[in-house]
Amino acid sequence: MVKLHVKHGDESQFLYETTTNIPIDDLIHQISLLYNGRLKVHRICNEMSMLAKHGITLPVNMQGLTDDQITDLKLKDEYEDTCIPMDGYVEEVDAMGKRNGRAPTEKMRSIIERTIQEAKDKISKKLVQADQCVTCDQINEALQQLKGAVMIVYPMGLPPYDPIELEFKNQEELEGTQDSLDVIPEPDMTIWFSGKEMQRGKVLADFVGKNEKTKVIVKVQKKGNAAPARERVVSEDEQKQMMAYYYRKQQEMKKLEENEDSSYMDSAWADPNSLKRQFQGLNDIKWKPR
Repeated sequence: MVKLHVKHGDESQFLYETTTNIPIDDLIHQISLLYNGRLKVHRICNEMSMLAKHGITLPVNMQGLTDDQITDLKLKDEYEDTCIPMDGYVEEVDAMGKRNGRAPTEKMRSIIERTIQEAKDKISKKLVQADQCVTCDQINEALQQLKGAVMIVYPMGLPPYDPIELEFKNQEELEGTQDSLDVIPEPDMTIWFSGKEMQRGKVLADFVGKNEKTKVIVKVQKKGNAAPARERVVSEDEQKQMMAYYYRKQQEMKKLEENEDSSYMDSAWADPNSLKRQFQGLNDIKWKPR
């Protein structure tokens, strides 16, 4: 099995294990599921973190309004008294005005926070350093864990317009958000290896060879964008270590120069022209004034 170290730009994403005879179309499909699936888990984790701090999302027409404005406009959150966390709630006002400020209690909050961390660990970029691959099963398991935690803390469910609920139903609306810039839909995804795009209709072996016991770096890119930059000859960490090494050497040489006694340079044996004068018989010449 060949291992693909998948990157986006210079940033590592995950490791994926496959065979060299996989069609590029299938490879793009699989990597698209993993790449966008990881983004989905992180989006849900971010929203759940806010859920634990400030409660459920307000209706769109109430977000960003003050209490006085809501009263004047006679707006009402119909899910306010229905979607209540288990064990009650504590008042935690959302400064952004996006959530209703009815946060879960400390016990329920800890369930959400612990599940968030477990889900992130399953798809962490640190797995690349540990040489561990990410699979679709791991992503699905992370999603199920997050969904289970929400059901425990909010047994009556979340409002249908809550971003978390929309994510679980695959109805999220990302257009116009920063998250939409990170997502690469499968039809728009291209994979690059060694500065060349892997063309659909071919197989992986056409680009990386038939050796199954190999590990290569590939980069995902949106169709139509310029080719991704080539890999650095040395990594950022290696470059920092080299700079630190040469800086230490420079300081050591500077210290030696400051402490060095150069009086020996006045000695006859240190004269670089001494041997030449000796052969020419000019060593003992003395100057006498007229």
